[in-house]
Amino acid sequence: MDRFSSMSIFVKAVELGSFSAAADALNMSPQLVGKHVQFLEQHLGVRLLNRTTRRQHLTEIGSQFYERSRNILAEVEAAEALAAETRAVPRGKLKVNAPVTFGINALAPKLPKYLGAHPEVSIDLSLSNRLVDLIDEGYDAVFRIGELADSGLIARRLAPYRLVICAAPSYLRSRGVPLKPNDLQDHDCLIFSHTMLRTHWDFEGPGGNVSIPISGRLMVDNGEALLQAALAGQGIILQPFELVRSSLEAGTLLPVLPEYSVPTRPLHILHAPDRRITPKLRSFLDFVSAEFGSHGSS
Repeated sequence: MDRFSSMSIFVKAVELGSFSAAADALNMSPQLVGKHVQFLEQHLGVRLLNRTTRRQHLTEIGSQFYERSRNILAEVEAAEALAAETRAVPRGKLKVNAPVTFGINALAPKLPKYLGAHPEVSIDLSLSNRLVDLIDEGYDAVFRIGELADSGLIARRLAPYRLVICAAPSYLRSRGVPLKPNDLQDHDCLIFSHTMLRTHWDFEGPGGNVSIPISGRLMVDNGEALLQAALAGQGIILQPFELVRSSLEAGTLLPVLPEYSVPTRPLHILHAPDRRITPKLRSFLDFVSAEFGSHGSS
């Protein structure tokens, strides 16, 4: 007899309370159920069940063996389901949330590639700078920029998020070019109202790390709006490289404090701690890791 099959039949007999009930559930005779249990007992050299004509009950070792067997069978079932999922075609709708600037300038341009590779998946993308609740709001995955709080969610680390400080030539002509981070305190900074960027900008330079308090007359919760203000010569902007790249390449924005670097910010994609991930979510997580991971493009 197969030991694994006998273990499965033994667990069923315990859970249903009798050999006859297990036999009905497994479409076999009660005698065959009994033979499988006897095979286990002979193989192990211990008695697992005490049976009378009216009832059965587990021995002490039988109770321990039942618990271990049940866990083993559950793990085998999970492993088989995981293997089946890897063969399954990703399908269905993915509900995803991302910060606005990252979503528009980095994520959205990549999505046609993913959708082309997975024609049976659709994406419902929500862009917001607020901290959404993945579980309560029904998201499959959310992108987070910055240090993570302990939320119980599963996080995949992606390549760090790069920020750039720059300004329009017209602003620099009228107000002067900052030569060191402290000079920013005499300038109009265009303030992003989320995170610590609304009060302090951090720099790494020859003299070490510094954190500079900043101020300005315009505070906005949207990077695209800040970009338009910077292009109009309203002040100095500190925003993601994806947002300002084309303006830097065109010369409509110029780098500020090029000898100093702005510390990168952590970027993660999070999902619920489900035991088994659906094929659609697994395919999306793998795609994001390839595109935005440490070796992916930004």
